[in-house]
Amino acid sequence: MGMQRTPLLMSTLMENGARVAPHVEIVTATASGTKVLSYQQVHARAHQLAHALAAAGVKQGDRVGTFLWNDHRHLECYHAICSMGAVLHTINIRLGTADLEYIINHAEDSVIIASADLLPVLEPIASKLGCVRKVIVAVDEGFESWQTSLPEAEDYEDFITPHPGKYDWPIIDENSPLGLCYTSGTTGHPKGVEYEHRSQYLHTFAQCMTDAMSLSGTDCIMGIVPMFHAFGWGIPFAATMLGARQVLPSRYMTPDALCRLMADEQITISAGVPTIWQGVRAIYEANPDTYDFSHLQRVTCGGSAPPPSLIEWFWKTLGVEMIQGWGMTETSPLATLSRYAMKYTDKDLSDTQRFANMAKAGQVMAGIEVEIFNESFEPLPHDGKTVGEILVRGPWICAEYYNNPQPEKFHDGWLVTGDVGMIDESQYLIINDRSKDLVKSGGEWISSVDLENHIVALEGVAQACVVAVAHPKWDERPVALVVPSAAGSVEADAVIAHCAEKFAKWQLPDDVIFVDAVPLTSTGKMDKKVVRADLQAQGYALPDLRT
Repeated sequence: MGMQRTPLLMSTLMENGARVAPHVEIVTATASGTKVLSYQQVHARAHQLAHALAAAGVKQGDRVGTFLWNDHRHLECYHAICSMGAVLHTINIRLGTADLEYIINHAEDSVIIASADLLPVLEPIASKLGCVRKVIVAVDEGFESWQTSLPEAEDYEDFITPHPGKYDWPIIDENSPLGLCYTSGTTGHPKGVEYEHRSQYLHTFAQCMTDAMSLSGTDCIMGIVPMFHAFGWGIPFAATMLGARQVLPSRYMTPDALCRLMADEQITISAGVPTIWQGVRAIYEANPDTYDFSHLQRVTCGGSAPPPSLIEWFWKTLGVEMIQGWGMTETSPLATLSRYAMKYTDKDLSDTQRFANMAKAGQVMAGIEVEIFNESFEPLPHDGKTVGEILVRGPWICAEYYNNPQPEKFHDGWLVTGDVGMIDESQYLIINDRSKDLVKSGGEWISSVDLENHIVALEGVAQACVVAVAHPKWDERPVALVVPSAAGSVEADAVIAHCAEKFAKWQLPDDVIFVDAVPLTSTGKMDKKVVRADLQAQGYALPDLRT
């Protein structure tokens, strides 16, 4: 008889949480504590929002921008905009005005839903956003007295209140666009990645698998990764599908606020970039008796590789598994994951061997392919030694950029990631570096990531950033920026001596520069573009490739 040809639409998944867990809580941090709504309430509000947007003229395929923190209203936007057949464009609230002007106009957002406290970020470009017909203002505690020069501004609650709490989601083609996320590119304009219903439907199921993030309706999930960054790594979709208890930190993102929220709300799993988890570690070590993390089982870490020492600290100090993930906006984003135990044969491994595996980018998610190639696009052996460029393909992998052809980023059905690495005999992917961040000294490659991870393991070091500077003889040489930890201090000679324990003399940094902080990108990664510019201003020459 065959199977029913039911289209894979995200409306089906987003409805499930309220159906199976109507009274489970969705908690948003506020200035005075928390705001608690049930799935049933958020579900009804999402339906009201869909009616309101339709009444405002939003049609299938229209782009609706969100300029919001991680809160219940942003979750309502995920539910409503995607389910009604419009396109959810999550705008990075940390971008500069030039990038914001470009991506809003490039996406042709017809409506923007923005937090009241973020209106001043958009107002300088208000006259340049000709595509935007209406701005909906999400007003939180402490920001009630808002005013704006943005067009046709209306309070979010006034916008949705007159409408019914039931919307009939349309049956549309599963390959219809669902969302739009722009990459934080290092050169040129940000590039748009358009997600479809089918791709995110499959990605959501894969993410929940036991050997992936092992998400469950019994979890209390706190996504710290911004919901504007690669759809919050898919967590808003997965958690809502499952009916898991969700805790949303909103704008309260300091390490102490996050620690308090994790303890008070009894979080079982959370997700963030390495700088978040380094901050949590520093707060906990300074106040070990203040926070009860006994409910916390696992944290996921992505955006850049966490230092192995951080992975080991979470396991040995808190009994918490750090799940490292590798991916990009272009991969929806999950491509590989690494866990304490990934397969049956891992059961006999020692903790040392397990930590070594956890420090790798991990094994490929079921449903996609990852391969390493040489410059002629010939596949390379999986021996854990041969380094090549990483390419990936599959049903939730970007095939082209939105209205921006860049054929050099795609090859014969593969996405060219820009990362270089190895695949070992156990099929673990090992990231060596971003191709632009490798240091080529005397014709030999030095991994900035390997140096950074080793330096951070030295007592007294909170963070390390390694970049290349020009050299008259060796072409490029590594320089290390080091942020000392609050708990201690460290000397440059100690950093070099520590590196010499693992690296050859020619791989050691030429200089160690102590700084108060390393500049971060809008998504919390180390901003090596800014680091290089700062070094250039200090008199260092930069390699021609990076000027």
